[in-house]
Amino acid sequence: MITLYTWATPNGRKVSIMLEECALPYAVRKINITAGEQREPGFVALNPNGKIPVLVDDEGPDGQPITLFESGAILVYLAGKTGKFLPASDRAKYQALQWLMFQMGGVGPMFGQLGFFHKFAGKDYDDKRPRDRYVAESRRLLGVLEQRLAGRAWIMGDTYTVADIATWPWVNNLVGFYGDGELVGWDAFPNLRRVVTAFKTRPAVQRGLEIPKREG
Repeated sequence: MITLYTWATPNGRKVSIMLEECALPYAVRKINITAGEQREPGFVALNPNGKIPVLVDDEGPDGQPITLFESGAILVYLAGKTGKFLPASDRAKYQALQWLMFQMGGVGPMFGQLGFFHKFAGKDYDDKRPRDRYVAESRRLLGVLEQRLAGRAWIMGDTYTVADIATWPWVNNLVGFYGDGELVGWDAFPNLRRVVTAFKTRPAVQRGLEIPKREG
């Protein structure tokens, strides 16, 4: 059995979508980060960094349980376990992984900061320079993705990979839950709009985006 410790965030959604895409059975344990459950000793024992998601697989690579944190590492693990959503050739595999790292190092952190300064506590600050910094960087990152998707169905072309599973929940959250579409000029990114729409029509994505359901 696989157990996913998660909450209704893009990083959590990445893993629930991957599990749904791989058709792997799993149990869900909600970690309410708004209530601080990620800082409780039982959860910190699973992830010393105190962040969701965490995946526990009772049947790890050597037949023994394995516990993993960091959503990107979990996606790579599940791709290896199932043989899905990473290209077979080394060249294409490492190219897909570089785009996964692009999401982990750029898209996630920058979009998350923008969400803070626009939707959450950041709006209490009169100085809008921090918000505008993340608006500019988020817009730049969207431009990188927009250019990459020119003439491509997905980040790696016709092949849907972990790079897509990692990236599009964040883009969807940016213009949806965070409500930052106008700030970043969402209308100027037709390729992104096309691909996000295609992503959200996938049945596994639709299921994964509801695990767990957002509260409030």
